[in-house]
Amino acid sequence: MQAIRLARPRVSLRRLATAAQVPTSGPSSSVTASVIPLSNVEAQWENMSKSDQTVVHRQLEELQKKDWKTLSLDEKKAAYYVAFGPHGPRAPVSPPGQGLKVFLSTMGLVGVAGLLTLAIRSQAPPPPKTITREWEEASNERAREQKMNPISGITSEGYSGKGFVTK
Repeated sequence: MQAIRLARPRVSLRRLATAAQVPTSGPSSSVTASVIPLSNVEAQWENMSKSDQTVVHRQLEELQKKDWKTLSLDEKKAAYYVAFGPHGPRAPVSPPGQGLKVFLSTMGLVGVAGLLTLAIRSQAPPPPKTITREWEEASNERAREQKMNPISGITSEGYSGKGFVTK
């Protein structure tokens, strides 16, 4: 964060319309009054140029270095809005009222996927004969005849599992 602050270009500080005075870096720096009062930062923020936003942000950073008990309510609100307001990366991605549109679109796509699945399955060949219950029971009998897996399988003592039957 410190590197970002150092990499920012220096802009001459302009005064906000507040009662707070911020010391400037030198006697030759000119300080002009800003036309944006702190009580109106929320309304003006989107219309301000990037350099004006930077100036306001720095001005508010300087104000926040003071005792917070001495800041006015407008200064606190402006500082909160600049730090956490719905602008920049916190701007809403979609406008209000888009939730229903997104939900209906998602349900439509899920419905199309379901119909596509049913259409593909209707064209599939019948299941193989080795999946039937009779085949699985016959596999169990054959395994018992051949004494398959006598330690833990179907021919072990006290076996109570289903063997090859899956359903």
